[in-house]
Amino acid sequence: MVRVLIADDQDLVRLGLRTLIDSEDGLTVVGEAADGLAAVAQAREHRPDVVLMDVRMPGIDGIEATRRIAADPDLAGTRVVVLTTFEVDAYVFDALRHGASGFLTKDTKPADLVRALHLVAAGEALLSPSVTRRVVREFASRPSRVLKPHPQLDTLTDREREIVGLVGEGLSNEEIAARLVVSPATARTHVSRAMIKLAARDRAQMVVFAYQSGLVD
Repeated sequence: MVRVLIADDQDLVRLGLRTLIDSEDGLTVVGEAADGLAAVAQAREHRPDVVLMDVRMPGIDGIEATRRIAADPDLAGTRVVVLTTFEVDAYVFDALRHGASGFLTKDTKPADLVRALHLVAAGEALLSPSVTRRVVREFASRPSRVLKPHPQLDTLTDREREIVGLVGEGLSNEEIAARLVVSPATARTHVSRAMIKLAARDRAQMVVFAYQSGLVD
């Protein structure tokens, strides 16, 4: 059973999400929060598998709430999925940088939301390649961009560094395989080895590492 916490300051949104989630086999809502501080408190109380986190909320926003949850060792098993809209891409990258495992737009279809919750609960990152590319392109082009290379970056082989850069561009394993003219299995192996060396929690964190290390042009 995947246990979900809903954090959104709109009553109607929380009701809709609860109704959808509780109607699905294998999913259950364990708590609701209408602001960021309550989201952190509810996460610590219920230790959900997934938190659906709105960005703009009273108290502390969803980005800060995500950071606090991701930094809490007692919540190592809790994944945060940020609910966002295309016009606030800035928040998406900040959410990934502070520990979110992915993001969903608020117009996501119910079936896609259900699949996403199962995916993230299983430890996968929830990253839409097209949106990831858009987010990374925007931030990689910022003149104020400050590089902060990962301390384990030098342990990567040249091919693994290339792979991390491609993950940072938002490419799937299949797209990476096509780009490098290797098999999908080989691409998956390189991605897995790079994740281990960088101690990346998931693919979302690899995107952040790629951006901060200057591996994304």
